[in-house]
Amino acid sequence: METASNKIILDLCGGTGAWSKPYSEAGYDVRVITLPYLPLFDTQPGDVRNFEPPDNVYGILAAPPCTMFSLARQNAKTIRDFKGGMELVLSCLHIIWKCRFQGKLQFWALENPKGYLRQFLGKAPYEFQHWEFGDNGWKFTDIWGYFNFPHKTVHVKPGFSSQREWNRVTSVNGLNRKSIRAITPPHFAKAFFKVNQ
Repeated sequence: METASNKIILDLCGGTGAWSKPYSEAGYDVRVITLPYLPLFDTQPGDVRNFEPPDNVYGILAAPPCTMFSLARQNAKTIRDFKGGMELVLSCLHIIWKCRFQGKLQFWALENPKGYLRQFLGKAPYEFQHWEFGDNGWKFTDIWGYFNFPHKTVHVKPGFSSQREWNRVTSVNGLNRKSIRAITPPHFAKAFFKVNQ
């Protein structure tokens, strides 16, 4: 009999493990595989570039870094390294493909802020902003993959004062604003889990 503890969830480039947290709390076998040079919290060791997935993975969440694909990088003095950025995206996709070849992968999702990754993967089938799930933030986010779409719960955009307050956040628990914005918002994570179990 299949139970939550038998279901392996891979959280690729998972950082803090925020997206997979609802799965951990429900007893799933969650494995956060990230990059050694990213600031880690309570993640398992590993590197998506050379990770060999186990058999019978149930679901995959992937959030490769958006640095090279971000529209916010418009005024950056350094040249975009699309090849370097795609190395991590392709590493995530190779893991996804291996897991699908090996067994019955129930779902997979690859997340990135709306930006230049669309030029490589096409328009994402699912888009959202953090506020649409009751979380702080206005970040447009794309998700590609094979998954059930989470249901948006907020349909009226919060007022300008909330955005101004969010923009004033510069650090929390030692993380800078960029790192905070990279963390999957909790209400979205719960909504995603609810329809992809």
